[in-house]
Amino acid sequence: MSVDHYENFPVASLLIPAKLRRPIEIIYRFARSADDIADEGDALATERLAALAAYQAELDNIAVGRPPQSPLFRDLAGVIDQYALPVQLFRDLLDAFAQDVVKKRYADYPELLDYCRRSANPVGRLMLHLFGRTAPAQLEQSDCICSALQLINFWQDVAIDWQKDRVYIPQTDLPRFRVGEADIAAGRWSANWAALMYFQIDRASALMRRGSPLVHALPGRLGWEIRLTMQGGLRILERLRRVQGDVFHRRPKLGRWDWAVLAARSLTM
Repeated sequence: MSVDHYENFPVASLLIPAKLRRPIEIIYRFARSADDIADEGDALATERLAALAAYQAELDNIAVGRPPQSPLFRDLAGVIDQYALPVQLFRDLLDAFAQDVVKKRYADYPELLDYCRRSANPVGRLMLHLFGRTAPAQLEQSDCICSALQLINFWQDVAIDWQKDRVYIPQTDLPRFRVGEADIAAGRWSANWAALMYFQIDRASALMRRGSPLVHALPGRLGWEIRLTMQGGLRILERLRRVQGDVFHRRPKLGRWDWAVLAARSLTM
């Protein structure tokens, strides 16, 4: 498996209490379907943005208490009402997906983190709201973990994103390490490229470490879910470092035997 933000969503996991599995599945359906609108198929950019705007309109209905028009949003309205979920978190996700349609480059690291704030962090915050763990420190730690996972996905998928004309490596970092987009286009590994990737790996690792205390503040099952997810991301970073950042020829991914490693490491967090 890869570290993909929505593929690592804790959908119907046995580690999740049974009563929360359906709410999580509904939130997942919303996020996955909206992400697919932005990314999948051959629709024009204008068509993608219009479809995402229709999602925003349904959130508007929920926010003012009007019945949503579609079954997905009727289900989502029930979850939002039952657990008092902030509608803004869903808006942030849609905003990030819409940005994916039109924005293909990021000037610097703060700009990239702002994208992560909307594309990844809302999912973690929604999970914390479902579990009633919303202290400011816990929300901040969740943000660190989610942003780190998003960055790991970017570093893992540099070559794949290039096929979509997307470069998530901050533009200011490329000249710093004397590499350019031509290297990505050619799938050209070099010592300079390795140094660039080590730098990005360290960034993601540091964010993950900042968020790691969260696992001790969460109830048992959710804590274990987050432990495994974090360890999966860290394992991918290990693999990235082992291949010296050569995602062009040796894209790292996890296999079935890695789960034993993840479980063992989760015990020591």
